[in-house]
Amino acid sequence: MTGAARVLLDTAVDGTDAMGQLGARLAAVLRAGDLVVLTGPLGAGKTTLTRGLGAALGARGQVSSPTFVLARTHPTSAGPDLVHVDAYRLSDPVELDDLDLDWDASIVVVEWGRGMVDGISDSVLDVEITRATGADVSGTTEADDPDDVPDEPRRVVVTATGPRWADVSL
Repeated sequence: MTGAARVLLDTAVDGTDAMGQLGARLAAVLRAGDLVVLTGPLGAGKTTLTRGLGAALGARGQVSSPTFVLARTHPTSAGPDLVHVDAYRLSDPVELDDLDLDWDASIVVVEWGRGMVDGISDSVLDVEITRATGADVSGTTEADDPDDVPDEPRRVVVTATGPRWADVSL
């Protein structure tokens, strides 16, 4: 990545509905070739944010965590595909490259992507989500969506790096 990092947004998000609305707000500034990296602990709201983003883009199919399939491509109603990646199970960036994603023609959202996407683009939108209370989601099962439980405030910091984001505001 090149260029100085610039915080576009630092905000509190009150629950899952608000996280989805933030995803929609991000969707309004995204275009083909954009790379969004989502960072946060289990249950922070990464998939919930991506659902809101997908809904705003008119993505087809259910936007859910791609943990076991690694990547899902969602065609959209009037623009580039939304590619949703979960890098949690990947051990190094080479495995991400092996997924053969269409980085240039899609909007690519990578959960757990920090440190895995370096060199893919000179412009990255980094979204860090933290839970204020650090709620314990260890009792959830694979059938549960940990992004949906529990519903508590989160802090979201959106940082832009690179020339693509020089004149963008949220």
